Parts: sequence; C-alpha cells; structure tokens
Amino acid sequence: MADQPRALIGASGTHNEVRLIGRLGSTTEQRQLPSGDVIAVFSVVVDRPVREQWGRTKVDTIACQAMRPVIIARLALVDPGQWVKVEGVLRRRFWRGGSGLASSMEVEVRQLARIKAEQ
Repeated sequence: MADQPRALIGASGTHNEVRLIGRLGSTTEQRQLPSGDVIAVFSVVVDRPVREQWGRTKVDTIACQAMRPVIIARLALVDPGQWVKVEGVLRRRFWRGGSGLASSMEVEVRQLARIKAEQ
C-alpha cells in the first residue's frame, strides 16, 4: 500500500469528511423514526464546474439528513434556494423495500450555516 499522509487521516487510516456550499433544495421534510427520534431530510444543490457538465446536467443535488435538534431548528430558518454551508460525513443507508434490499448515499449533517448573499 502507498504511503498515506498522516495529517489527513484518522487513527484508523481513513477519513470521511464532506463540505458542501450550495443552495438549499426545494423541500425539507421532518420524519419521525420508529425510535421516536426526528430527522430532517433535505438536499443541497451544487453547481458543476463547466468542464464537468455533460449534456443538460449542470448541477448535482446532494441528499442530506440531520438528526441533531439544533441543526433541525436552524434548517427551519432557511428558505429553499438560500445559500448554505453544510459539513458532515458520507453515509450509506440501507432499507428493505418491496423489491428487496435498497440503499442510498447521503450526507449526515453535523454543521449547517446559512450564507448571506453578497450585496
């Protein structure tokens, strides 16, 4: 295995960190889990650089979820289309559906801040 830069990785030898700056997607939904916990499910829309645009795809819509009450409360103060900075970790979520086991990747949000547009 190639040498790994120690300043960039954790004790386990790996690192999972996501930082997004984009616009809040059109819908934010709160869901109550069977445990009684509440999560917020939303998306962040990020423009693709021109050199990475193929066909009509100009943006990526990144699925996000937040479990911390302070982040859920802060999210309620942000309108769709407003700029946000999101930090968290990438998670793969599994569930059983009608056609069997399914999964998706999403950002588990640990920090969220609204970014004010420049005047």
